[in-house]
Amino acid sequence: MTAQAAQCYADPVLAYEAMIAERVQAQKVAARININTATAAQFATLQGVGVKTAEEIVLYREMFGEFARIEDLMKVRGVGKATLEKNRARLAVLD
Repeated sequence: MTAQAAQCYADPVLAYEAMIAERVQAQKVAARININTATAAQFATLQGVGVKTAEEIVLYREMFGEFARIEDLMKVRGVGKATLEKNRARLAVLD
């Protein structure tokens, strides 16, 4: 439970808004693609990433190990700065 959720609200409208804000944030985090565990099919859902590039990302990860940061995706042939920026909000680096 976050500090916001544990807070007591006298106004039920404020309590409801806080609850909704917390759920929206949790959904955003859950919707992110972990670049260290994603499948080619998951990568292919990104803007500007086709099946071939998605497979290249997975192959690169298998050959060189996990990515340390999101920008490391640009080491993969077919992933440039524009593609990375279009998808940055959907990507995460998790162990």
